[in-house]
Amino acid sequence: MSLQKLVEFALNKTNFTDLENFIDFARRYLEFASSPESLQAVIVSRNEQHYRFFQYKAEGNYNITRPINSNLLIGSAESHRLSGDFLKAMDSACDIELEDRESRLLICNSIYTIQQTIGATLDALPAGKSNTARKINGDLFERLLALLIQRLGVDCTSGNISVPIIVDDVEQFRMGYQHDLIIRDSEVVKIIGGVKTSSKDRIDKIFMDKFLYCKLTGTSVPHIAIFLNDVQRKQTSRPDQFGVGATFLPGHFKAYTIKLNPLDGVYYCDIRRNMQTDPLLSQYIRTIDHFFCTDLWRLLEQTQGDPNAKVVET
Repeated sequence: MSLQKLVEFALNKTNFTDLENFIDFARRYLEFASSPESLQAVIVSRNEQHYRFFQYKAEGNYNITRPINSNLLIGSAESHRLSGDFLKAMDSACDIELEDRESRLLICNSIYTIQQTIGATLDALPAGKSNTARKINGDLFERLLALLIQRLGVDCTSGNISVPIIVDDVEQFRMGYQHDLIIRDSEVVKIIGGVKTSSKDRIDKIFMDKFLYCKLTGTSVPHIAIFLNDVQRKQTSRPDQFGVGATFLPGHFKAYTIKLNPLDGVYYCDIRRNMQTDPLLSQYIRTIDHFFCTDLWRLLEQTQGDPNAKVVET
């Protein structure tokens, strides 16, 4: 499939209604990108060499993509694993032990690959359509995760939660809260999640969402955050060379965790080293396999939830 057709397909969100649509698109993009004739160049990051940038030819406006982690991206020759081994691993996620690194890496790498093929495709759009590209990419990441959770037999949707404001045991009125992921068990809201491709300019809101929701409702519904990565392209001293820069703000994360309220889980596909080595960050931030293999089930089992909340799907 040509880059133009890939872009046209990615721009229409109705093309992505089930997991098979996402996987088929990823495999088509990987096939395109693996052909020597498809790309103008593959640029290696100057400061973190496992990141790559694809530069498109004229049909992609000679644009350069976002940083792509070559340690996580599944190659075209292995893309059949997306529709085979990956889905099998997801179907048995709750039984995958921590020691099964192969299965857990497959879950991380597959989700990363599927989403990055969409983002990289949309990077071919002209600069004037970058906001459109970001919006579509974010919406599709949210949809991908909801579909993966639903595949596990868990009720998950996005939409508005109508919560009652109660004073002296009397409901005064209701207010609506928009959330990316609303996970329920027997109609009881059990987990609320924020899904973003990166935490840049967004981390504050997720912490505040938990604080305000729990304060207004008098509940302790867990709030989680799922991010794809936290790196962006940065220019070096030479115009033909690029590196990567971090978009994660550790100081903000620590301050909100200590002084406001900790989140009940923060997950990445492409996790940064300081998130694993910093004593405080490593307590709250994990790779995304931990959510699907352990934390989702633990939170569902241990959480009382909010039985008064009503969900209006969007």
